[in-house]
Amino acid sequence: MDPVREMLTSVLDEVRGEDAGETAQYIPELASADPDRLALAIADPHGRRIALGDEDPFTIQSISKPFVFALALDALGRDEVLRHVGVEPSGEPFNAISLEEGTGRPANPLINAGAIATTGLIPGPSAGERAARIVEGLSRFAGRTLQVDEEVYASEASTGDRNRALAHLLRSYGVIETDPHEVVEAYFRQCSVLVTVADLAVMAGTLAFGGRHPVTGEQVVSARTARDVVSVMTSCGMYDASGSWLIRVGLPAKSGVSGGVIAISPLQFGVGVFSPRLDEYGNSTRGQRLLERLSDALGLHVFEQHQSIATPHVAVSHGEDGTVRVALDGELSFSGAERVLNALRNVELPAASAPLLVDLTRVTQLQPAALAVLREQVDGLGGTVRVEA
Repeated sequence: MDPVREMLTSVLDEVRGEDAGETAQYIPELASADPDRLALAIADPHGRRIALGDEDPFTIQSISKPFVFALALDALGRDEVLRHVGVEPSGEPFNAISLEEGTGRPANPLINAGAIATTGLIPGPSAGERAARIVEGLSRFAGRTLQVDEEVYASEASTGDRNRALAHLLRSYGVIETDPHEVVEAYFRQCSVLVTVADLAVMAGTLAFGGRHPVTGEQVVSARTARDVVSVMTSCGMYDASGSWLIRVGLPAKSGVSGGVIAISPLQFGVGVFSPRLDEYGNSTRGQRLLERLSDALGLHVFEQHQSIATPHVAVSHGEDGTVRVALDGELSFSGAERVLNALRNVELPAASAPLLVDLTRVTQLQPAALAVLREQVDGLGGTVRVEA
């Protein structure tokens, strides 16, 4: 088995038996979801995607919020968007009335009030037109055409009076400048877009790689917009559990009440996970455990001490006895292993039986997952392969 897939499978199996939490009870279609569904996917900068577990689609819910925020920033600019919504943690539940005194601005775009305000910034003469533009934008992040789950939309709309009230309150402050009913209907459709866990990984990857889609290569949003969105996700993405999340996992993230979570390791990975059981904050219980274990296994915490996260120094030399020596110097991270493998693929052995030595004696930090990938790949390069550390 591919060592990366094997490692991800191990992480998935470790949390499979956990059953804390329950499905979102206040939206009928989500309350009836199978609580045992579980999935994990990653996307790297080169477009490689690995998805494990349940492949069936689910609705994106609040994971749509950072992407719609990105669309608004790219279309209108930071200053105009921040006139309507702030970027501070609210310290309150996601559906709280967290409005700035005097201005009525919501605390940030990742709580419901802020997301409704952001949806209102996307131009459109009707709820349908505004929703269509948002779905088209989300589809660009996913790299494929996404669809709305009409049953979930109807369920959201039938139970969404609190969100309607938030929209009318925002209109009273002038934060929303159009019909609040149309804005909130577009918001319900936005949350009801169907995605897979692989979609989430590449959408997260697009933000992780500076707005560039890892598969299509399209610059979906600017690098500055991607940076701004990831910054807000770092402090606000897991609602009023964002502080403890940053300590435990250390990745910019965003959750949704269907059970999905995205996480971003800048320049390394986009990650998507899915499990419908939620904790008291509305975050997937097993999804959080998956990401915590993945972050620990790969050293992904944004404040982890690194010398060079992705570019270990690689030197190739040829000995008098015919040995080809590949020496590494610095840190070998999981993502940095790809650069090493590229160098090894370009090595020309003077003979089929020529020894190939990968020397790790000067590597100062070595992630076990990176070493596993390296060992697996060098075995297929021919000759006599030895990995020394």
